[in-house]
Amino acid sequence: MIQRYDVVINGGGMTGLALGCALGQQGRQVAVIETQGEPPRFNPDTDYDLRVVALNQASQNLLDHLGAWQQLLRWRVSPYQRMYVWDAGSPGHISFTATELGTAHLGHIIENRLIQRALYERFTSLATTQWIGDAAMERIAVDEHDALVSLTDGRILNTRLVVGADGRHSQVRQAANIDLHRRDYHQQGIVAIVRSEQPSDFTAWQRFLPDGVLAFLPLSDGRASIVWSSRRADELLALPDSQFKQALGKAFDFHLGEILQVSPRASFPLIGRHAKSYISPRIVLIGDAAHTIHPLAGQGVNLGFMDVAALTEVIGQTTRDFGSLSVLRRYERSRRGENAVMQRLMEGFQFLFINNNSVLSGIRGLGLRLTDQATPLKNQMMRYAMGIAGERPAIVRPPVDQLV
Repeated sequence: MIQRYDVVINGGGMTGLALGCALGQQGRQVAVIETQGEPPRFNPDTDYDLRVVALNQASQNLLDHLGAWQQLLRWRVSPYQRMYVWDAGSPGHISFTATELGTAHLGHIIENRLIQRALYERFTSLATTQWIGDAAMERIAVDEHDALVSLTDGRILNTRLVVGADGRHSQVRQAANIDLHRRDYHQQGIVAIVRSEQPSDFTAWQRFLPDGVLAFLPLSDGRASIVWSSRRADELLALPDSQFKQALGKAFDFHLGEILQVSPRASFPLIGRHAKSYISPRIVLIGDAAHTIHPLAGQGVNLGFMDVAALTEVIGQTTRDFGSLSVLRRYERSRRGENAVMQRLMEGFQFLFINNNSVLSGIRGLGLRLTDQATPLKNQMMRYAMGIAGERPAIVRPPVDQLV
């Protein structure tokens, strides 16, 4: 049986569903394929998940335009109004506040699964969208006019465009024979939920260490979600809870007092990836299928949502065949360079901060202090990180009813 769609998206995570919602709101016929099935429903009695993201203002605006943000507010979000960054190897530090920028907050810490669920509920409520959670993509065949996506249950989907939103091991990227630039950071990211003597106070804390970066992300109940990027992660993961709490407190310079509680820990390898091309005839990549970066600035999912916004705008504005390379190149030009700059910037921060070089220590300490004192420059940096500086697609700008 052959079914016809305008767009077929492989991957029903946050970016895939966001794109599905955006195109569905344009009236496009959209199918999303997700082998993991329906995202779990929200249960307020369930503890915070270990996987959280720091959403910036642009991503919040996107979710608002898609009709998912209000649902997240009804469930569970953790806003933060301040960010404080300091260096273990120098006296340098820098802080950012929402007050300085004239905003209510700098961002929100939200569990991945809640964002995915809110987008799923919105996607499945639209008239022209279909969720395919009972089969997987098997292969893609492309010709001049369309693409055929074969599923494991024998169905064939005919479409003008196939989108790879299927993560760092993207099946769509492999089917299109698109190569990767790959860089192993020789670190793992340790994640856990912790409680300290003092609450995180609506502040996102980050400390640069000689072997990695430690971030404390504030949760609404006073605890914090930690992301500890370290070269000695295996050693830290092997510690009993009592010793891990002590090591964590020391790495954080006991900035919030002793660590009182720690949840079970998990880890993931840190590897930078960047697709050599984002496009192929009738195929396009977004999110982690196209790029993964070091989490030290928390920009991964925000870059993915900006991909969604850019591709949505390109498709919405063209009167031509949006699966053609000439149209898809507009999307690639708008996103690949910016994503590459962010990836190199994060790698530059790694080189500058994550080492014991005494000369670099003095340079970075001075740099942090000078930047902290240069308020206009500092605020412009933060506005860029929040996704509110420069030209942006309409869907990531504030909704009209929020403009004063």
